[in-house]
Amino acid sequence: MSTVPASPTQQSSARPEWTTRRERGSVFLIRLMTRLSLLLGRRASRAIVYGIAAYFFAFSPTAARSSRAYLRRALGRKPTALDGYRHILTFATTIHDRLFLLNDRDDLFEIEVHGQEAALDTLRSGRGAFLMGSHLGSFEVIHAVGRREPGVRAVMVMFEQNAQKIGGMVSAVNPNAQQHIIALGKVDSMLQVERALDAGMFVGVLGDRTLTTDSDVVCDFLGAPAPFSSDPFRIAAVLKRPVIFMAGVHLGGNRYAVHFEPLADFSATPRSWRKAAVEAAVRDYAATLERHCRAAPYNWFNFFDFWKGDGR
Repeated sequence: MSTVPASPTQQSSARPEWTTRRERGSVFLIRLMTRLSLLLGRRASRAIVYGIAAYFFAFSPTAARSSRAYLRRALGRKPTALDGYRHILTFATTIHDRLFLLNDRDDLFEIEVHGQEAALDTLRSGRGAFLMGSHLGSFEVIHAVGRREPGVRAVMVMFEQNAQKIGGMVSAVNPNAQQHIIALGKVDSMLQVERALDAGMFVGVLGDRTLTTDSDVVCDFLGAPAPFSSDPFRIAAVLKRPVIFMAGVHLGGNRYAVHFEPLADFSATPRSWRKAAVEAAVRDYAATLERHCRAAPYNWFNFFDFWKGDGR
């Protein structure tokens, strides 16, 4: 069995801003919204979504400020109030659509898929692969695409506190839905990741948030330096696995586009080249994410100070 680096939470006790932010919502409200949405249908229940988006636009100043900083860069101009509202509305739309996707109502959506065969090719060796995601668009629509493929299995890796929140949300929406999650910070977290890969599974990771600042690679992102964690890529390099970018972009209405794009393959990377290869992969990831952010600017939902004050 390969030697796996310690999890980020074992390496440093430092925590970035997003890990300490309290999230709004409750299990009761999620269940209520789910029941109303399934009863009224997607089109009728969207009236509630517009109201929720307006509420958060008006009463979440920190998120609104971060949204403006991001949109100024993604749009290449000063964002208007309508741009800010549209950004939050797109986020609220993907959350609302998750209620239907978690209840197997894929039939309500038009989903186009790009690069699926390239992603599936990486699994045919039976060695597994990393899917490098971000807070771009919808994860659940990617999961819906995966359900269409017999034999495809996936597990998400995330910070333990987030894993608990996601598990609670999924259970509130549909107690019968299964979300396979490996929580970081446990003694055997990385061993679980390696076992999942050895079983021929996709391992999904978020690449646009960091748990520590120890392993950041500063990349040019939307015109300014921004930190991206090298930890997921470093683990992929140690385990000698391929890494594939994934995103489920909302196109408006009931339409989504799911993208899979090869980022790196560490299968034959010598140890002496590993550091340089990892840094190159992180920069490729940042460039790929930037391309998608510019193509669908209202889809990136990283509502915190990503540029450390340089994006205002």
